[in-house]
Amino acid sequence: MSENHSVVAADGTRLAVSVRGRGPALLLLAGQSNDHTWWDGVREDLGVGRTTVAVDYRGTGGSDSPEMSYSTTMFADDAVAVLDDLGIADAAVYGTSMGGRVAQWVAANHPQRVTHLILGCTTPGDAHGVPRSAEVRRALAHDRSQEVLTDLMYTPRWRAAHPGPYRTLGDPTMTNHARHRHLQASNNHDAWDALGDITAPTLVLHGSDDRMAPVGNAALLADRIADATVRVFTGARHAYFEECHHEAGPAVTEFLGR
Repeated sequence: MSENHSVVAADGTRLAVSVRGRGPALLLLAGQSNDHTWWDGVREDLGVGRTTVAVDYRGTGGSDSPEMSYSTTMFADDAVAVLDDLGIADAAVYGTSMGGRVAQWVAANHPQRVTHLILGCTTPGDAHGVPRSAEVRRALAHDRSQEVLTDLMYTPRWRAAHPGPYRTLGDPTMTNHARHRHLQASNNHDAWDALGDITAPTLVLHGSDDRMAPVGNAALLADRIADATVRVFTGARHAYFEECHHEAGPAVTEFLGR
């Protein structure tokens, strides 16, 4: 089954949702300034025997782009509104990058809705986490080119074998307002005090050579969440979930099967 849905959030914002497969639900939350196509390279791996639900954040894809401030808690509320509209009582939640920040709030604020939590290449927020280096911050601030982003996402070896196009470099249809608000939402994220409220079994995944979200954040998250384990993929960068999908996909499905 493959369907596209339109869900209305609490404030009237229309959210586009892609639903595939049948079985227990797996909610997929993409990185900053990306829509559901972020998952296209690995969704088939994750969707065996499951219903995968991938949301276009407000400001991306087919969703509305309201002229307002965004936050990771707002995105989490939108995700729960999607589950409500689809009649999904509970789901496994897999968030990567900013999607991992959003997933933290879904699990902390709605523990009864989350059966399993997977946090990939993400952080608890810079206030208590390990921030990216000044060099990377300068590169992102002054050169948001596809080349810079691609280098942060994938190793040269992967890029040589997979010349693209890449689905993880941002939604080109976004307005400047939405792109800026996504950046603010991600930068302002701080779930440190809420991580202890997460009760779902949690798997934390990270690439060892991630310069976008340094790997030290994986241990910080696991230390704050009661039932959490960590797996690090040696040599991988930010998009470990795609470059290492032959390992990461089975790790996720094995975890969800517990």
